[in-house]
Amino acid sequence: MSASPASPASPVSVTVLGLGLMGSALAEALLAAGHRVTVWNRTASKAAPLVAHGAVQAATVREAIEASPLTISCVLDYDTQHALLEPAAGALHGRTLVSLTNGTPAQAGATEAWAHALGASYLDGGIMAVPHQIATPEAFFFYSGAQDPFDAHRTTLAALGAPKYLGTDVGTASLYDLALLSGMDMMFAGFFHATAVATSHKGTTASGFTEHLVAWLTSMLGMMPLMAADIDSDGPPVYEQTLDLVVAAARNMGDVARGTGVRPDHFDRTVAELEARIAAGETAYSARAAVQHLRVPTRG
Repeated sequence: MSASPASPASPVSVTVLGLGLMGSALAEALLAAGHRVTVWNRTASKAAPLVAHGAVQAATVREAIEASPLTISCVLDYDTQHALLEPAAGALHGRTLVSLTNGTPAQAGATEAWAHALGASYLDGGIMAVPHQIATPEAFFFYSGAQDPFDAHRTTLAALGAPKYLGTDVGTASLYDLALLSGMDMMFAGFFHATAVATSHKGTTASGFTEHLVAWLTSMLGMMPLMAADIDSDGPPVYEQTLDLVVAAARNMGDVARGTGVRPDHFDRTVAELEARIAAGETAYSARAAVQHLRVPTRG
């Protein structure tokens, strides 16, 4: 089972719906923290390891919800979640539902409205960890929605990972969740591209090259707070380059990709976009300008 904090002074009853890799990790962490855990999963056999550790397996979703004041849902998506919960909706009255299902702010808002209409409290959440990190110092969770249910269940939720409350706008947790995941996705895409280029050289291994890549990217992480300050500020940027220099570097990165048999698509698009900005009279490249150019213009 996962490493976990010490058992709470007052164990509480918690229900976990969905026992995939993540849902099982959540239930394990709650059991290890000393809570009374009820579990349900469409494929009932997945509950067996948790039952062996002390969980109670519910026969139905309604039975699972009725077993606890707090239900944590961790299923594939909001449509799946709603399909599971709708037949047992009446059981949610007076209870708290926490959704740790990946989705959009709009889906979070619709689910909150549905839960509130049933007389239930609702929190939307984002899991910033992979299953083996649950209940370790690396794990943290975003939550948004009404303050009262967060305050009431914060200690219980802390057994999963550090709980970070983002405010009463219920869509904020999913917004942050997807924004962080997009950063991760693009980081890994950059890693795959860089490794494909580097390992085109005879004798270069991915492991050997990655030692250099990690050292380089780690040093570059220190630039992010400076860039963030530039984005937030109306003053002269701390970090700025000339656009023609950035274009030249992007063109070279595209050319080396092409020459090593790696797709240059990203850099070709970058060169085209930056050249259009130069043609429009821009000369400087900054974090603030980069963010502004990513935004889709709104129609009046």
